[in-house]
Amino acid sequence: MAKLNVLQNEISIISVDGQDYISLTDMANARTDDARAADVIKNWIRNRYTIEPVSYTHLRAHET
Repeated sequence: MAKLNVLQNEISIISVDGQDYISLTDMANARTDDARAADVIKNWIRNRYTIEPVSYTHLRAHET
């Protein structure tokens, strides 16, 4: 597994079928305020600007 060093924080990268994916958990854990990583991810997923591209990609992948 590869790692990125971003602002002195180590972020994991995993490759699956030639596609690279970064760890959202590692990015959320890098926060320096009191927010828990789980809360950061929940808030990010609830954001409209996160959901729209995901739903668009899902719909395109399942077109008949």
